[in-house]
Amino acid sequence: MRETAAEIAALQELMDASYTRSTSHLQEIVSGPRRLTAEQVVAALDGMKVLTLATVTAAGEPRVSAVDGHFLHGRWTFGTDGRAAKARHLAARPAVSAAHVDGERLGVFCHGNAVRLTPQDPAWEETIAHWTAYYGSDPTTWGEDVRMYRIEPTWLVGYGTVAEG
Repeated sequence: MRETAAEIAALQELMDASYTRSTSHLQEIVSGPRRLTAEQVVAALDGMKVLTLATVTAAGEPRVSAVDGHFLHGRWTFGTDGRAAKARHLAARPAVSAAHVDGERLGVFCHGNAVRLTPQDPAWEETIAHWTAYYGSDPTTWGEDVRMYRIEPTWLVGYGTVAEG
């Protein structure tokens, strides 16, 4: 866990607000002990998680793909090649939905905006260092136009049967 107490508190606030704004159907599913806390979500998302990422075409059609997701400081980070369709979608329409689902054990669902990270971003160095430590090489060296992103969530909920965090 890299999250500070303030980041966990902010994530919990977002998760509580997201739950409150959710439909009764979702609230019935994500309830009781299956409704995860921010601490539980952060603990469950340690390391790389396959993240299903949805973007939108110019015609408003949804497109879904999988990316390596790393949850850092209460935010998903991911990368892609600049030649990928998702990179074009994100440049024009940064709204995304993302989910990590591990059967019935864990589900974390998020809506927000993908922000392209650059060396000027305060989180750049730590993000690249984290990815480099995980993979053994700097992700920005994996191609000519590797792009890194952070999702700034506007809605996030977690459900599951994970142990207390």
